Amino acid sequence: MPARSPADRSDPAVRSAVRTALSVSVATGLYGVSFGALSVAAGLDVPQTMALSLLMFSGGSQFAAVGVVGAGGGIGAVVATAGLLGARNGLYGVQVAPLLGASGWRRVLAAHLTIDESTAVATAQPTPAATRAGFWWTGAGVFVLWNAFSLLGALLGDALGDPRRYGLDAAAGAAFLALLWPRLSGDDRRATRTVRVVAAAAALLALALTPVAPAGVPVLAAAALAVVVGVLDGGGGVGRARGGDEDDEAPVVTP
Repeated sequence: MPARSPADRSDPAVRSAVRTALSVSVATGLYGVSFGALSVAAGLDVPQTMALSLLMFSGGSQFAAVGVVGAGGGIGAVVATAGLLGARNGLYGVQVAPLLGASGWRRVLAAHLTIDESTAVATAQPTPAATRAGFWWTGAGVFVLWNAFSLLGALLGDALGDPRRYGLDAAAGAAFLALLWPRLSGDDRRATRTVRVVAAAAALLALALTPVAPAGVPVLAAAALAVVVGVLDGGGGVGRARGGDEDDEAPVVTP
């Protein structure tokens, strides 16, 4: 977990980012039990399940990998499917790397922790310090809880049944909606309108492609659409929607 200085602890934006990170970590981590149970059901043993979870650490890719294994697919199909879904993390890296300013081993660690949740929490924060706190606390929190509950699911196996009947599959989606909402209701009408149009268009595009495109393509297409709109808009709409001050000299929070 990141170490926080006294100045960090007195920063309301940093405290808010940490609270958000913890709530997202719990919501996402609980769903890890589903991956553990499904992985064992697909034929992987507990060490193989945990190696996959610890090293790949990307929920969508992990589920895709065990799905292909369970269906009898070969290693090539596993790599292609999981890699396609994980490609979005490369797009996230382009966005969050300048915000973190990490170097050396911290940059390597940041790359491993760059996932949907850490990117979403980090980019929703109003100050640089809160952005860094949101990223590191969310990445570390999800990593610990996701893998802990993946181990629990793998150990319990079939005794657990389908975790979706407990509603755990909806927890992560609900957390993302909560993160998205402030960007859809900002004070800047032009920026808010742009964000709403991008969100609606990306959702419609993903829904249209889901029945006909391979797994992972709808997500990448929606992300590409958002990138194109951001480039054409000059980044002004999204930047104003954050409501942040790029010149804020708030303290750095790193692990």
